[in-house]
Amino acid sequence: MSPPTVPQDPRRELEMLLASRFALIVIESREEARVLALVRESSLKARRGRGWGVFQWTVTEGLQRIDVDMGAPSRMLAEPPQLLRHLKATPMPGIYVLLDFHPYLSDPINVRMLKDVAQGYGQVERTIVLMSHEVTLPEELESFATRMHLALPTVNERQMIVKRVAQDWSKANPGRPAVIEPEALTKLVDNLAGLTAGDAERLVRQAIFDDGALTMSDLQGVLAAKYQLLNRGGTLTYEPDTAKFADVGGMQNLRTWLTSRKPAFDGKAPELDPPKGVLLLGVQGCGKSLAARAAAGIFGVPLLRLDFGALYSKWHGESEKNLRESLVAAEALSPCVLWIDEIEKALADGEGDSGTSRRVLGTFLTWLSEQRSRIFVVATANDISALPPELIRKGRLDEIFFVDLPDEAARAAILAIHARKRSLQITPQEVLALAKRSAGFSGAELEQAIVAALYSARASSQPITATAIAQELKTTKPLSVVMAEKIDALRAWAQERTVPAD
Repeated sequence: MSPPTVPQDPRRELEMLLASRFALIVIESREEARVLALVRESSLKARRGRGWGVFQWTVTEGLQRIDVDMGAPSRMLAEPPQLLRHLKATPMPGIYVLLDFHPYLSDPINVRMLKDVAQGYGQVERTIVLMSHEVTLPEELESFATRMHLALPTVNERQMIVKRVAQDWSKANPGRPAVIEPEALTKLVDNLAGLTAGDAERLVRQAIFDDGALTMSDLQGVLAAKYQLLNRGGTLTYEPDTAKFADVGGMQNLRTWLTSRKPAFDGKAPELDPPKGVLLLGVQGCGKSLAARAAAGIFGVPLLRLDFGALYSKWHGESEKNLRESLVAAEALSPCVLWIDEIEKALADGEGDSGTSRRVLGTFLTWLSEQRSRIFVVATANDISALPPELIRKGRLDEIFFVDLPDEAARAAILAIHARKRSLQITPQEVLALAKRSAGFSGAELEQAIVAALYSARASSQPITATAIAQELKTTKPLSVVMAEKIDALRAWAQERTVPAD
């Protein structure tokens, strides 16, 4: 496992880029105020002895010097062409921060003038900083430019944010210091990872200013708010209340496997490589989706469901971009379990899709190999023949489990669980008898038999009995009968290639 990279101090990084004489610096960030403060701080050292000025431009206000007070901005330079002509002509070296200039990079005249400014750096040292949430640089300008990725707040910085917000609350409420539970503080600082400083502070204020305290009960609200901030594309579904593994009948091998890897996942066994994930292959309705929820319950982390269908776009390259953004959001929400249901439908070779499926698969596999966040992937599939071989080879995911139709003991456990959920009075002996009569039924089919019996009992105004459930089982043709050939072929494939989940 590669050692974690230590994020570079952004001020030092920007000082280095300025000293390296780059004419264009691209910073993609939503933290406008933080970037401007960073430029001002970094310029103090970089401009020493050079007579540089530091300027800010917006299309609404024009150009304004921000390192010293020179009065109001020059509105005569608000239009991009006017600004760029001024930059070409000015003899004054400096750092010019252009905020939200990205829409104007599609104009070839603006691109040419930016190139002229960049090529003239040897005569007049003018560094242009293009700052926006997203900047696509034309190819003509790439050779003059570098990109700076603004590091997110470190653990110490996040702790300082919590401390500062607690002090603000105490100032607003004299004589009443904010109450911070140590365990809640540790968890909160961990859960704020992946957020900008501004977003982190807003969530901390939401948690503390509610009642002047930070407790474990505040964390679920913080996680839900964090999910709303990060899931701007709408491709991730956040499920904080994950099922307990006790709610899964059977799958003892899978349960043991997950439990043994929990210390490596949560960092209590740092000498072990953290698990990447599993592929759950099996018959429809046998509990693969419930097992994904239960995996999150075992690891004690939220569950994220990735909707691959929402990723696809008709525009070339847009689907891969959507996937990358979703995976970045999942990394920011780590530690978590990332559940991809029926993955074969999303990553199967598509005919006539201009290679989109192959490119999406490549993006996903690269991420799977390189990601170092605490994300455990649970992929479920019903049709192994539709899965690309690159995904199921060893090394992509840790193991392939086959979830077969439940045996008699597992069927008894499943029936007992669903009867208990609905407060049905069925004796253990009756449960065992129903389990014997339901060979070939999946967990979903057993649940539906109980649901159907409840409807029948309601219609006849009779109490539900084991006999009524047995009648529903008798009149139901399970999937193992309707699709016997397909299920037999799936079992034959899995026999020597997978690990039984039970």
